[in-house]
Amino acid sequence: GHTLQAAIEAAVGPGAAEFVDGTGLATALIGDSIATNLFMLGYAYQRGLIPVSAAAILRAIELNRTAITENTHAFLWGRRAALDLAAVARAAAGAKPIARAVPQTLDELVAHRAQHLTRYQNAAYAARYRHLVERVAEAERAAMPGSEALSLAVARYYAKLLAYKDEYEVARLHADPEFHDRIAAQFEGEYRLHYHLAPPAVSHPDPVTGRIKKTAFGPWMGWVFHLLALGKGLRGTAFDPFGRMPERVTERRLIAEYERLVEEIIERLAPGNHATAVSLAAIPEQIRGYGHVKDASLAAAKQREAELLAAFRTPADARQRAAE
Repeated sequence: GHTLQAAIEAAVGPGAAEFVDGTGLATALIGDSIATNLFMLGYAYQRGLIPVSAAAILRAIELNRTAITENTHAFLWGRRAALDLAAVARAAAGAKPIARAVPQTLDELVAHRAQHLTRYQNAAYAARYRHLVERVAEAERAAMPGSEALSLAVARYYAKLLAYKDEYEVARLHADPEFHDRIAAQFEGEYRLHYHLAPPAVSHPDPVTGRIKKTAFGPWMGWVFHLLALGKGLRGTAFDPFGRMPERVTERRLIAEYERLVEEIIERLAPGNHATAVSLAAIPEQIRGYGHVKDASLAAAKQREAELLAAFRTPADARQRAAE
């Protein structure tokens, strides 16, 4: 609010700060608040504050291969906002957000996530995912004909928990030939890849910020990635060298807890608790970040889950009597 703006102006000096509703504008123009990051990057770039060329930024967006169209447009809208904020605000007021190229139907979503889980682990892992989602869909059709909200939530967030980003997945992504093809397409002549990583065995969080500092590794790390990617079959087994790390134990625990939660939802689902069930199934959306940030979000998510679960287990008529 105004108090925060005043504090910033006092710190940087009068006229040295600009305040823009990046979230509101980016969401209206692109259709997703996550576009705010690239919008503000474009704004800062146009102000001459980013020591990187626009071409390099656009190439980085392409190389990332995530929401390329949306991120490119967000960057360009940010640049325009730095030149004529009023015009961009007018455009946002009547904007039709860019259609996102993402799975729309339940079948499309399940097929997309199952394909990823097959690459992530194997076909059996994907089948485990499909089986639970199908059972949820069957229960939802019986309890709430015509609704797919619960099935979509489970399809989205069960897949998120199953595909946690561990050492094997990082290695698989870096060892993927497509990754190297995309890099090769961006550069001419000889080049060397260097990797900035935070291996758990040698990395420790900063005592003040809590952030883990990354270490640079040379091109030889590419061979390590190839070897490590081949070991993904060890994931979660007794022979997994990373399996006893606290983060990995927590990630596997979250999967098991979610599966138990969904089993209870299937058993108890009724019209009166359907909306609560959807909120419960979407709880993993609140678990974000890494390190201490993830720990904090997980604690908050689990507290909210407990509240929702209590409501879900209470019959609708009992809730009505309690309210009276």
